[in-house]
Amino acid sequence: MDVVLVECPNQPGEVARVSEAIAAKGINIKTGACLCCGDRGTIGLVTSDESGTRAVLDEAGISYRTLECMTVTMPDRPGELARVSRRLAEAGVNIEFFAPTVLDEETTLAVGVADAEIARKALAG
Repeated sequence: MDVVLVECPNQPGEVARVSEAIAAKGINIKTGACLCCGDRGTIGLVTSDESGTRAVLDEAGISYRTLECMTVTMPDRPGELARVSRRLAEAGVNIEFFAPTVLDEETTLAVGVADAEIARKALAG
């Protein structure tokens, strides 16, 4: 399994631009995360069709890179991410992406936004 990392400007519409291009080809985004700092951001996505996703991004002229992605199962309790990440660090492994995976038929995502009130209104309508 690979994760696709798209570096982009930190501006409205970037997540929409990337996800719309992928959706237009019928590819499902299984999980993802994005993080911005200053005027740049990175969108990380795991999709149902890795080669198709790369082809879509190439066709759309969206630059990206891929990383191998593995799954790690851990108990849901304080300190588990710290334990796992420390073990990886001690092995010289740099974590460049992590996000929840689908555990059931539904997934709940934490979505960080600059103005939660505007976001709630947008999703309500």
